[in-house]
Amino acid sequence: MTVRTAPVALPVLTPVRGWPFGIYIHVPFCATRCGYCDFNTYTPAELGGANPDGWLAALRTELALAAGHLGATPAVDTVFVGGGTPSLLGADGLAAVLDAVRAHFALAPGAEVTTEANPESTSQALFEALLAAGYTRISLGMQSAAPHVLATLDRTHRPGRATDAAREALAAGFAHVSLDLIYGTPGESDDDLLRSVDAALATGIDHLSAYALVVEDGTAMARRVRRGELAAPDDDVLARRYELLDARLRAAGFDWYEVSNWSRPGGQCLHNIGYWNGGQWWGAGPGAHGFVDDVRWWNVKHPSAYAQALTDGALPVADFERLDAATAHLEDVMLRVRLRDGLPVELLTASERARADTVVADGLLTRVGDRLVLTDRGRLLADAVVRDLLD
Repeated sequence: MTVRTAPVALPVLTPVRGWPFGIYIHVPFCATRCGYCDFNTYTPAELGGANPDGWLAALRTELALAAGHLGATPAVDTVFVGGGTPSLLGADGLAAVLDAVRAHFALAPGAEVTTEANPESTSQALFEALLAAGYTRISLGMQSAAPHVLATLDRTHRPGRATDAAREALAAGFAHVSLDLIYGTPGESDDDLLRSVDAALATGIDHLSAYALVVEDGTAMARRVRRGELAAPDDDVLARRYELLDARLRAAGFDWYEVSNWSRPGGQCLHNIGYWNGGQWWGAGPGAHGFVDDVRWWNVKHPSAYAQALTDGALPVADFERLDAATAHLEDVMLRVRLRDGLPVELLTASERARADTVVADGLLTRVGDRLVLTDRGRLLADAVVRDLLD
C-alpha cells in the first residue's frame, strides 16, 4: 500500500541564538497497541509495507534536509528518541539513528542523548551497546507493578520486567535512568500505586515520571469506558494518588522539577526542560512536531507517506503555523508555571500580575524572589492557575 499526502513547504527557519536546541526523533513502531495509547504508532499489521529499514533511510534524508533548511545549524544540546518503541530497533538500529544525527549536526559538549525503551525489548547487552554508541539516558515505560493494572492498560510486560530493565541499564553504566508510571487506572488502589513507586525506587533510578490516566477519544479504553466496562478516572482519586506518590518520592530524596516529573539532584531530563522553557527543536519522523523561532510544524503521520515525501525530495511537513505574540505568551505561561523554577513575574502583563496576587492569596502560587511557583495544592490545579492568570 502506498500512502500519499502532499507535503507543505516549510519556511526557512533561523534558530534563535542562545536558546537550547534539541532534536526529537519519532520511532513509530510498536509490537502491540496498548488500550490507552493514542500516540502515532503502528503495529506490523497496520504498516502497509513500511518497515524500520525504510524508516531509517527516510530519517537520514530528513535530517540532511533539515540541516540545509535551517538558516544556521546550531549545536545540538539534547537528542530524544521516542515513540512508539525505539528499543525494537535494537542496538544497531539505535546506534544508526544517533549516527544519522551526528552526520548532519554537531552535538554540544556534554549533550544529553535519551532513548525510550519498552522493558520487553531490552537487555543489559542492549544497554551496554547503547552506552558505547553515545546514549546517556534511558527512559523505561513501567506504568505499574500491579498485574491487574497492567492488564487493564493492555501492557504485555510482566510486572517485574521494568524494574529488572532499570537495574540492567544502571549495571551497564548509565548514570541517568527513568521509569514512567501511570496512576488512576480503573481497579488500581492506593496500595497498588505505592507498591509501584516503592518498586521503582528500589532499583536505584534517579528520575521518575508519573502521569494521571487520561482516557483519549478513539482508543480501545475509551470504548470500554463508553460501554460501561471500565469506570472513568475520578478527579478526587487522581488528586489523592498524586499526593501519595509525591510524599513517597520526597521521603526517598526525590523532588519535583515539573508537575509530573521528579528526580534526585542532577537527574532532570534536559530535553523536556527545553520544551517547557520555550526552547527550539527539530522533530524528525512520522508525525513528529518541531518548533524553531516562531514556527511550529508537524510531519505527515503515516510512515509510508513520510517516506514517500522524502523520496520525492521534500520535507515531510503536513502543515505549520506561526505563533503570534498572544499565542506565544499563552504557551509560555502555561508551560513555565509547571516548573519548580517557576514563572518569571516579568513575563506577565500588568493585569496578569494583579491576578497573580489573587492566586497567591488563594494559596495556589507562592512568590520566590522574582518568580511565581506552584504550591503543593497549586500543582493539583495547574491548569486552573493558568486560566486564572491569563488575560
